[in-house]
Amino acid sequence: MLGRSHSTFSREPKRNAKYGVAYIPCRAQKVADRVAKRQRYKAPLKNPRIFLYVRKHLREPFGWSPEVIAGTLKLDHPGESIHYETIYRYIYSQKFKTRGMRLWQYLTYQRKKRMKKGGRTVHRDSRIPEAKSIDLRPAIVAKRQRGGDWESDNLGGPKTDKTALSVTIERLARLTLLSKLKDRKAATKRQALTKRLSKYPKALRLTLTEDNGSENTEHQQLSDDVNMDVFFCHSYHSWEKGGVENMNQRLRIKRYIPKGTSIDSLTEKEIKQIEHKLNSTPRKCLGYLTPYEKMEQLIQGLT
Repeated sequence: MLGRSHSTFSREPKRNAKYGVAYIPCRAQKVADRVAKRQRYKAPLKNPRIFLYVRKHLREPFGWSPEVIAGTLKLDHPGESIHYETIYRYIYSQKFKTRGMRLWQYLTYQRKKRMKKGGRTVHRDSRIPEAKSIDLRPAIVAKRQRGGDWESDNLGGPKTDKTALSVTIERLARLTLLSKLKDRKAATKRQALTKRLSKYPKALRLTLTEDNGSENTEHQQLSDDVNMDVFFCHSYHSWEKGGVENMNQRLRIKRYIPKGTSIDSLTEKEIKQIEHKLNSTPRKCLGYLTPYEKMEQLIQGLT
């Protein structure tokens, strides 16, 4: 008559008639009301409208960042607002709140664990022996008005990898040089840079900017080998070599070498193909010339 399964009725007395207590309907109703109130699911992110708006724009292809979502919400839905920090906290909240949606994978860097807000403790002094600070680098380098100023960094894979990828970029032409390193030792890095940079004219080998990684400790011998001045960024100031950092991000986001890819598994042929693709793609900052074409202009200008 009630249209319910027989199992519903078999469970009801078991649930509310325990320990010799008779089944009393009004008592069972109070228990059911109390349990229902405790288990009521509250819509995350203030209300359902904001929740659906955030989820839609975060999960769609090339989704927006939490900052952009928080800013555009006020325009699309006047009267509604949410702070981007609230969105970040929800993304990295417990699984039962996000229902296992793994929302972090829609962020730009796809970090499973959120980095500590406020950053890390910064050591200002370089640990590289006899390192020349970037403060001593000619000011013209930052203006990108001449050729011959390079930046270099290592792109790593999982911690279990023995190899690494050396990424070197010319600041004006945006020419990228990729070299697979058999290990992460300083001598291997120096030899790779010497081999690649020595192919260019002396006038296009003026300065090289690196970070304070241990793979750069043989900078003095490198400077003698290629006849270039080597300068070092301040610790934890990766933006001071923004050209190569941007290229590393391009390699990740463009899915040439997605994060988590083992460098050990990449062949020399694959690396050369990626390098050719990067250098043969027109760039807006070069007036839609390719890095190859821009570097050719610089070389012809020397003669």
